[in-house]
Amino acid sequence: MQISDRDVLLVIDVQNDFCTGGALAVPGGEKVVPAINRIAANFTNVVLTQDWHPGDHVSFAPNHAGKQPFQTIELDYGTQVLWPSHCVQGTVGAEFHGELEISRANLVVRKGFRRGIDSYSALFENDHRTPTGLLGYLRERELKTVFVAGLALDFCVRFSAEDARKAGFEVAVIEDACRGIDLDGSVAATHRSFRERGISIVSLEALL
Repeated sequence: MQISDRDVLLVIDVQNDFCTGGALAVPGGEKVVPAINRIAANFTNVVLTQDWHPGDHVSFAPNHAGKQPFQTIELDYGTQVLWPSHCVQGTVGAEFHGELEISRANLVVRKGFRRGIDSYSALFENDHRTPTGLLGYLRERELKTVFVAGLALDFCVRFSAEDARKAGFEVAVIEDACRGIDLDGSVAATHRSFRERGISIVSLEALL
């Protein structure tokens, strides 16, 4: 595949807390780093997202008496999974993985910083209405195709890809530059969703 100046690589949440030893480690999460570094060298446009939660965030299980991680609660925007506290603002866990080549990034989008709402997608928070500002950036730059990589495939990568597709972009997920959590069949559900929405799945090698 030919990568053009109208394409953007969207790198989702490659942060210490999502890698081995982190508070919400995705199995093999750090293994995406060499793949992303290789691909990013071919893109003019690179955007990184960064989970950036306050310590009292509504999605953290310890902030709800009697609740355990991976249980759910109902909020005004729908069902919310409760997570271990992770990517707390200013902590080492919230930092990008030390081997991720961040100097190529044109933009870093922080998400999940509002206490009362979680934010899986790089474009909208979980109410599907509150924008992060990334959509405006992509449109103003007149970018056309969004290539998505990072963590986790079945949550933040999935919702970012779906929102970009809904907004009218061509979207391709670089599957071997992602890793998933697979909570109650969420990886299989992600693949079904991608097929239904016309989101392509491409390999790392196709972009090198």
